[in-house]
Parts: sequence; C-alpha cells; structure tokens
Amino acid sequence: MGFMQGEGRTQGTLFPVTLEELIPDDHVCRVIDAFVGRLDMAALEFERAEAAETGRPGYDPRDLLKLYLYGYLQQIRSSRRLEAECRRNIELMWLLGRLAPDHKTIAEFRRLHREAVTGAGAELIRFARSVGLVRGEWVAIDGSKFRAVSSSRSVREREVLERYLEEMEAADTQDEVVIDPGAVAEALEKLRQHPEPEARFMRTTSGQAPAYNVQTAVDAEHALIVAQQVTDEANDTRCLQPMAEAAQAAVAEPGRALNVVADAGYSNGEQAEACEAKGIVPHVPANRAVNNQGDGTLFDRKEFTYQSAMDIFLCPAGQTLTRKQLSRKDRAVLYAAATEVCGACALKSRCTSSSRRWITRHLHDEALNRMHERATPEAMRLRRSTVEHPFATLKYRIFAHPRFLLRGRNGAQTEMSLAVLAYNLKRMINVLGGRRFSLALATS
Repeated sequence: MGFMQGEGRTQGTLFPVTLEELIPDDHVCRVIDAFVGRLDMAALEFERAEAAETGRPGYDPRDLLKLYLYGYLQQIRSSRRLEAECRRNIELMWLLGRLAPDHKTIAEFRRLHREAVTGAGAELIRFARSVGLVRGEWVAIDGSKFRAVSSSRSVREREVLERYLEEMEAADTQDEVVIDPGAVAEALEKLRQHPEPEARFMRTTSGQAPAYNVQTAVDAEHALIVAQQVTDEANDTRCLQPMAEAAQAAVAEPGRALNVVADAGYSNGEQAEACEAKGIVPHVPANRAVNNQGDGTLFDRKEFTYQSAMDIFLCPAGQTLTRKQLSRKDRAVLYAAATEVCGACALKSRCTSSSRRWITRHLHDEALNRMHERATPEAMRLRRSTVEHPFATLKYRIFAHPRFLLRGRNGAQTEMSLAVLAYNLKRMINVLGGRRFSLALATS
C-alpha cells in the first residue's frame, strides 16, 4: 500500500478557498481584529488616524497595531521578521488584507506610538472591567529585571563619562585646578549621543547586567495586568506609591478602598502613609534592620517598647531611651539611654557591646507597623498566585527571552506596553474563549 498523496502543485481548483474560510471563528486573529476595530485611533493620538486627502496613501495605524499584536503573541518582535511574515503567513494575510508594509514603516510605527499603545492597553482594561474580568479590589505589585539592548561595555563607558563630568564640576569650584574645556565638551557630546542613556547595571538571573526594572500591578481576579512601568530603579523601595496610584487610576471605583499587596522589597513607610491618605491599603511586610551585633545574641529591636505619648523607648530592663538625633537622610530618629545608666545595667552584656544602646525609629513607623500587620500569610499567598504568573508569561511566552530590542527607557516602555497588551488579550482569550471574546468586543 502506498503513501497518501497530496495535490499536484500545478493543479487548479474550480472553487478556490477564501482567506475567510481558513481562519476559525475562535482564532486569535479575530480577537485582535475586533479589539483594534473598536478603538478610537484619533482620540488615542495615533499618527495618520485619518487618511490624508493628498499625497501617497499611508498605512492605516489599525493595520500596523494588528501586526504588532499578532507578532508579540507569536514571539515575533523584529520588524524585519514581521515584514517577512506578511508575505508568507496566511493568518496575517487575513488580518491585514494581504498588505505587506516594509520593515522601516513597521519599526517607525512602534517608535512613534508609545503613549498611544499605552492608551490602547488602558482601553482593554476598561473593557475587562465592563465584563467583570477586573474587580479592582485586590492588586498585587511586583518587579522584574529585563536586559537592555546595550552591551555591558557600552554602559560602563557611559558611566565613566558621567563620573568624569561630575569630577570636573566639583573641580570647577577650586581655583588651582585647570580644566580642559575641549575635553569636557567632547565628553558632553559623547554622553548626549549615547544610544542607551538610562540603563543601569542591575542584578539579573545571569549576574550584573545593563537592565531595566519592569513594574507591574496585577488584578487578583484573573491576573490581568492593569498598570505597568519601565524604571531605572535598581530595587523596588520607591515603587510602591507610583504603582499603587497607577493601579488605583486604572481599576478602583470612587469611594472604594483598593488593597495592594507586595513583598518586603516595597517596604517604605513614607509611601505607605501617602497611599493610605489616598484610599489605598498597602499589605507589605516591613523590611527592618536586624541587630546582628554580638553574633546575633543581643536584644533585637522588637524587645524595646515605644511609648508614643512621651516619645520614648523602654528597654527590657525598664530603663528609658530618649530622642537624641534626627537623621533626615535616613528619615529616622535615634534614641538612646544615658551612658551611666547603660553602664550600670545588669543586662548590658545581652544588650550592647558599646557604651550605650541606640534604637532607630523611622519617621513613618506607625505606617510601617500597620502595613506589616496587614501582610498576613493569606495576603502573601494571594500575591504569589497573582503576580508571578504574568511575569513568567511575559518573559518566556511573549518576549521569548527577557531582553528589549529598542534602546532607551522610552523604547523599552513602548515594547513593554505592546507586550502587556498582547498578554492581556491572551489571558482574556483563555478566560472567555476566542469566539465569546470576539463577540463581546464587537457588540459592546
């Protein structure tokens, strides 16, 4: 018995197959088409949202946005690869009506539309709220490092230039130092033209590397990303308030508190207090220093009781530690007992190895305590089950590898906006199903 035989390459057909027949009703292309079709491109400020009356016709920004969304969902981010796909991919032929823009046009669209793509993502979240996929009650925040496009050598050279200019600025105040204006001007010009002016060395899974810290706020109902931001902050300490406020603007209803949960890396009493003032309830473990003097055998800070009425601490021996110093840099107040009191204390050997014991209290210590008490094991489990899934999908299902293609923080932000929009579409398809999702988009 022979093998099954296909049709001959020169065989004609009496009834040709149409592109419409090749795309199933629940296909992702139909979801992309329905979503982009309902956007007000002019209101979102896409370039050429209205066709020009004269000159050569341009590409509709709807078609280019469809192309990028399809590409990111298929791990195709390169403009040259997208150009090639337009000429051979049946799904893209259906989606774009057989249009095949060149790679320069494709790349230019992505470069110009950072704010517009972010606005399109916000429109999708508003739609998700309208169909009950986003509740806006609990949001989890987390950050992850994505490699920048520049090499380590390039970023090191930029940092050397930055240090040189800082040294010249400091030396300018000293009369005896001679500064070469030509060298300074050359350094300034090199710094101005550097292709990656903002990426910093950060700790990644492959060691220290030029990277950006990507922040996301994820709604707990169906793990949809409701806000995202690309930052050059090496850690998350200063990201609690901006991300919580972005999430509140995206999903919270007026008059209703928004619960925000994050890990101890977001411990920031000042920002926690600011969040509470705006109706945001942070659930974050306080990240306090540990007294590791004396091999960890000395009394920990928690053994000292703060008396707010008198602004003092009571030590385990019942002695009083009064306010001594204010550190504006660390935003903390330092307390200590009198030297003679500590010197005569029977518990001194278990308390401190110096002449007296010092205790540090943060200026926003009450806010730190409140958010720490709210960070229950249940809240922490909710955080892990909510925010870790989207990052895994973004890194290895959307990006294929966590590295940006566009230079600069603005370029990275554009890429992340497209990736998050693609992720949310994919997630909503998984929840609703392609056919139901397309129908809801078309009829809403």
